[in-house]
Amino acid sequence: MAEITPAKRTWHVFKHNKIALSGLAFILLTLLVAILGYLIMPDDTPLANNMIIQLSIKKPGSTYMMLKLRKAEAVDTVNLFSRMLYGQPSFYKEVPVTGYHFVKDSIYVNGYIGDEDKPEKKAYNIFEVMTGQKPVYKNGKVIFNYNGQTIALPATPAVYQTFEARLREENIGAKTFLLGTDGYGRDMLSRLLLGTRISLAVGLMSVIISMLLGVTVGAVAGYFGGWVDSSLSWLMNILWALPALLLVIAISFALGKGLWQIFIAVGLSMWVEVARLVRGQVMGLKQVEYIEAARALGFSNKRIIAKHILPNITGPILVLASSNFASAILLEAGLSFLGFGAQPPMPTWGGMIKEHYGYIVMDSAFLAIIPGMAIMLLVYAFNLVTVGLRDAFDIKSQSTRI
Repeated sequence: MAEITPAKRTWHVFKHNKIALSGLAFILLTLLVAILGYLIMPDDTPLANNMIIQLSIKKPGSTYMMLKLRKAEAVDTVNLFSRMLYGQPSFYKEVPVTGYHFVKDSIYVNGYIGDEDKPEKKAYNIFEVMTGQKPVYKNGKVIFNYNGQTIALPATPAVYQTFEARLREENIGAKTFLLGTDGYGRDMLSRLLLGTRISLAVGLMSVIISMLLGVTVGAVAGYFGGWVDSSLSWLMNILWALPALLLVIAISFALGKGLWQIFIAVGLSMWVEVARLVRGQVMGLKQVEYIEAARALGFSNKRIIAKHILPNITGPILVLASSNFASAILLEAGLSFLGFGAQPPMPTWGGMIKEHYGYIVMDSAFLAIIPGMAIMLLVYAFNLVTVGLRDAFDIKSQSTRI
């Protein structure tokens, strides 16, 4: 019979914890959403920042007819990878309409400006709508540029009807906002999905920074003891006494506002807890027999710490890393709410709550509740995984389930 490794034994216990497994599944789903990004968003423009002011604060599930006006400036088509990471600039300006009709070479629309009973009547040339440039009428012909080619056609009703049919198919259609729109008429679902990327990125980078710093400081303090331990413990106790949010705000003031600054600020605020845990674990292990044997064999302190001590405290470190991931998401949301996080128009869940918390007492509470629920669910999922990991690494739990 093959020997069961500690990693396999831990996974065996973890996978039987259905609640923790469901939390892990939710995190993996969120990660997939963050990776795919713009590819699965209804609004795939950079930062999901396509504003349609006429449609500000619309209820979830609202559907409107849109007329797409081709932009006059040239817009490049990006490749799939760039689109996934950064989005695709829109080729069109979208105008909500309640009705339209054609007369010769023009489309007359009833523009929606917030009240369907009081539309804004406008007329657009059908060739300009499709190409973004005004056509030239000369010698009984209409001359325009279409897809990089100059086209001259007879200015006849038959030609107008041909392009009218194409305009109906390509430039007019219904658009549904599944989670409604925010105060600037931006699609809430798209901004919520993109905010997932920000929250997970902050959590991941912050945990990496805190783990690198905390494990290093804690291992050095616990292993060497003496004045080294006293000095580092004094520093840890000073930082431990400071509220995490105030410490992050102070670091943010020093580093400035921005996403990378948030990575560093949140990471530097969480390393003390890691260091204290590692210090205690190392102090308990450095006196055991196999460590004494390693010293007797002449192994260096660096090798003893890296090869013999740290691998044996992986379980507690992973449990704390999962817990810190949830804490980092909450800290980032708090910073964004206070205005110290990623700056607009970059969508963050905390920033979305900040922009719309005033609507909680109004008829549009969903604007703040939706991102708040997203924060709650993701943090709860990480807490479930934390509890599952704690049980999986517990020796008594393993012995009862294997």
